[in-house]
Amino acid sequence: MEQEVQADPQNDEDALEVTVTDMPELQEPASDGDRDTAAPPADTKANSEPSDELPADDVAPGEDPQLSELTGLFTIKPESATATKGQDVTFSAKVDASTLVRKPTMKWLKGKWLDLGSKAGKHLQFKETYDRNTKIYTYEMRIVKVVDGDAGGYRCEVTSKDKCDSCTFEVSVQAVEEQHQDNILEAFKRSGDANEDAGDLDFSALLKKREKKQQQAPREDVDVWDILKAAKPCDYEKIAFEYGITDLRGMLKRLKKMKTVEPKKSDAFLKKLEPAYSVDKGRRIQLSVEVADPNVPIKWLKNGQEIKPSAKYVFESVGNRRTLTINKCNLSDDAAYECVVGEDKCFTEVFVKEPPVTITKLLDDVHTVVGEKVEFEVEVSEEGAHVKWMKDGVELTKESAASKYRFKKDGKRHILIINDVTKENIGTYFALTNGGESKAELEVEEKELQVLQSIADLTVKASEQAVFKCEVSDEKVTGKWFKDGVEVQPSECIKMTHIGRTHKLTISDVKPSDVGDYTFVPDGYALSLSAKLNFLEIKIDYVPRQDPPKIHLDTSATGSKNTITVVAGNKLRFDVEISGDPPPLVCWMKGDETVSDMEGRVRVETKKTLSSFVIQGAEKEDEGFYSLTVTNPAGEDKAELFVKVVDVPNPPENVKCTSVGENSATIEWKPPKDDGNAEIIGYTIQKADMKTKDWFTVYEHNRRPNCTVSDLVIGNEYSFRVFSENVCGLSEEPGVSSSTVLICKTGLDCNLPPFKEKDQSACPKFTAPLVDRSVVAGYTTAISCAVRGYPKPKIIWMKNKMIIGEDPKFLMQNNQGVLTLNIRKPSLYDGGRYSCKAINALGEDEVECKLEVRVVKEKEDVKK
Repeated sequence: MEQEVQADPQNDEDALEVTVTDMPELQEPASDGDRDTAAPPADTKANSEPSDELPADDVAPGEDPQLSELTGLFTIKPESATATKGQDVTFSAKVDASTLVRKPTMKWLKGKWLDLGSKAGKHLQFKETYDRNTKIYTYEMRIVKVVDGDAGGYRCEVTSKDKCDSCTFEVSVQAVEEQHQDNILEAFKRSGDANEDAGDLDFSALLKKREKKQQQAPREDVDVWDILKAAKPCDYEKIAFEYGITDLRGMLKRLKKMKTVEPKKSDAFLKKLEPAYSVDKGRRIQLSVEVADPNVPIKWLKNGQEIKPSAKYVFESVGNRRTLTINKCNLSDDAAYECVVGEDKCFTEVFVKEPPVTITKLLDDVHTVVGEKVEFEVEVSEEGAHVKWMKDGVELTKESAASKYRFKKDGKRHILIINDVTKENIGTYFALTNGGESKAELEVEEKELQVLQSIADLTVKASEQAVFKCEVSDEKVTGKWFKDGVEVQPSECIKMTHIGRTHKLTISDVKPSDVGDYTFVPDGYALSLSAKLNFLEIKIDYVPRQDPPKIHLDTSATGSKNTITVVAGNKLRFDVEISGDPPPLVCWMKGDETVSDMEGRVRVETKKTLSSFVIQGAEKEDEGFYSLTVTNPAGEDKAELFVKVVDVPNPPENVKCTSVGENSATIEWKPPKDDGNAEIIGYTIQKADMKTKDWFTVYEHNRRPNCTVSDLVIGNEYSFRVFSENVCGLSEEPGVSSSTVLICKTGLDCNLPPFKEKDQSACPKFTAPLVDRSVVAGYTTAISCAVRGYPKPKIIWMKNKMIIGEDPKFLMQNNQGVLTLNIRKPSLYDGGRYSCKAINALGEDEVECKLEVRVVKEKEDVKK
């Protein structure tokens, strides 16, 4: 039996309510600091004694209904345990998921209704792992630093679609042995500075800490039970201590059978709040009471503070029922609530459950090579969740691993990035949340290193220089040089260099002691390159070390034939890098003719390691095959290239009109004989009315050697011309049709009298004069006028009676008799009188205007 003793806050006296519930172990009263872990007693089978618990089919407030059919999903169930106060304890359960369609859901509960998932934190920790081979889920609950309030009954439930399983276990808390207190009565003092009845009294925990004493028998002449029945509940512990009763639970059980303590009934409430409520984070919860007076005002308090109506807190009053609705609950709503009616109060607690963050996408194993970039990606159930990364059991943080690792968050995705991975990064990586974990293996292999040029044996004489050189495929690879197995150290005579992919060991002033086997070993690779240094002691002429010449010309893209394209008239400069020791002799040839090194339009410029082929103003005759040959005593190298000179094509040939329609004409021509050494990519066709003789473009980039020109005006006569086009542009001259085309109206024969052409000759006359203008300096402006006359007059623009020549500041235009003078960004000096004069054989005419250029001064801001 378990006795739960609670102070009734609604009574002025410290009366005690005693409720009795069947439990295998005592539920210890929770201290103030352990409120978030305390829970009601576990749900057990009721006996014949009266009980205030819900029936088996009822559901506690805030708890989901339980499935009634158990399917035996647990392979290992948590077992009851006795924990020492202040130490850690871990419970584990395993679930077989081989027959499940979906991932199972595990709940850890304390008592009947309290979901411990919402209490996850420093005190309660949950862990979930999955074995892919056995398809077994392992769930662990760890209680850190056990306190008295952790004692009681626990239950774990696993569900998956229509299957479920449940098991219960008990946690008992034993105190740590402490030294005996000299004055045991001092331990019974209540907390606080008020009278002796103020504060909290944890007498059951105190009894555990006492050393066992010999129990004294009650006084023979006094009946303790009569004293207890007549005493106030607040005096029970004093009487028990006075008469040596240590089994307080047994005493309260027997006393309950002897007398029934009627709970105090409230006159203001017909129905009070439930003792506690549980709600998921983000959901809505309702707290309801029923009052005796339907018109009485009530107050709702949260942690002692009055709640005001708002969108989050909604008050409802229907008859005698009063309801407080809390919308979108969050962790701040996990608190104590009161309903106050006059002097009467009722209390409850709301527990907000925060679902643990689970891993929805597991890590994948990675197999890579040294120097590559590696990304481990995991996806969790909520955005903004905290994910802890670990490697081989060591946590990776920004402070400790910032130089090697980078952490990235993208919504629900969390990514661990390793740049330039090395073998030191090999290991097992973990991603952990408060609701699960995932792990992956990283395997790193060495890159394959290719040897482009191996070192060669050398034979040198005394005081000469020996150079061992090798070339590998990776520029970043470093290495060491060894002589007869001993690492070579740099000195005045021995130099080691690493430039790009080339590694050199240079030995100056060679002596007989330098003879031996030399080896180059790249760092991090199971590879070595060896050569031997031989010492030659014969008196012969000095023959220096010679390197064969080499032309460094990349021909991988075009094969053996390298083509260089240049536009006629442009400059071509082709630089080729050469190497060799001694410096090789360079020879450029076009066919069988040698290109001289003298200055000229086609010349060769040669430096120590660079040879440049230059054509100044390329011409058609420069096209052809060119060869480059480099020679020295050690050998010869040769490369060939083709220079292609392209130019604009010739105009099309034999342009003619093949047919005429009502308002169209068909034009045909032949491709040009000379296409400029480049493919013809199209033709541009233009037409001109013989009255105006102005040309207008009809088609551009026409691919075929013919076209049909439409939208021609009946009665007008037209001429056509065609330009050919290649990559260099349009032909300089067009191909003009051999004859003009007259668009006649079909079906009509009109015999007109001979037409006498009217003399259209007229002297120039301006139909629209120039207008005075005032413009702002710096902004391009224009002045215009209109003139007519036949023959077409010559136009002269003047400023202050001075003719404006080819000044780039001025742009003169004539469009169908409309004359425009554009002045680009005029200044104060461009102001004055401008005039336009039109002259032909019959006379002349002139107009003028005044142009004023002004400067706008910006207003300066006045600082106050």
